[in-house]
Amino acid sequence: MTAIVVQFGGHTRPLPPKALLDDVPGKFIAAPELSDWFRAVFIEEGGPLYNTEHEHLQAASIGALWTTAGNSRHGRSIIGQAELGEPRGMGKWARARSRQQIVEWFGEEPDFIMTIGAHYAAECSDIEFCALIEHELMHMGQAIDMFGAPKFTKSGRPVFSMRGHDVEEFVGVVARYGATATGTAALVEAANKGPEIGSVRIAQACGTCQERRVA
Repeated sequence: MTAIVVQFGGHTRPLPPKALLDDVPGKFIAAPELSDWFRAVFIEEGGPLYNTEHEHLQAASIGALWTTAGNSRHGRSIIGQAELGEPRGMGKWARARSRQQIVEWFGEEPDFIMTIGAHYAAECSDIEFCALIEHELMHMGQAIDMFGAPKFTKSGRPVFSMRGHDVEEFVGVVARYGATATGTAALVEAANKGPEIGSVRIAQACGTCQERRVA
């Protein structure tokens, strides 16, 4: 399948192949054009939306997938997911089968796998797409040692792990008790400052943007 891309400033925002969208639901396909794009835009120094928080990912291999399979949790649709590349939490045959499939997709067992809902990616705005991709990249963390410092292997390579959200709280609790008591002060402060990446910078990286908050 050939992916559709939108040209902008030397980079491309990849879109899922139309053949995938028109096919029966439940398919997964490798998306090397997507991993190349988010590495060039967010991870590599000099990228249009380079973020120092992803510096450890310069040493990581990240496989990307488009999918038309449905997914939901607690009544909400899942449109993106990040996970470690090594299959876990299954029997030996299931793990071997999963490892075989992963290698067939990516040619190796990557450090991380990012899966993106194809129908959402085909319809969302550029700023929503960027926010979704970077949200998943934020989950791809570096392990911390006993002293609270970033952990590395003996060869100097980052030890990778999954990273949780910085803040998880109910809006109603914050409304009743305030940001300080609920540990959300940093998030509130960041929101009040406004976005670091405005519509102009997004447009330079992703094309025409529509300012719309990702649900």
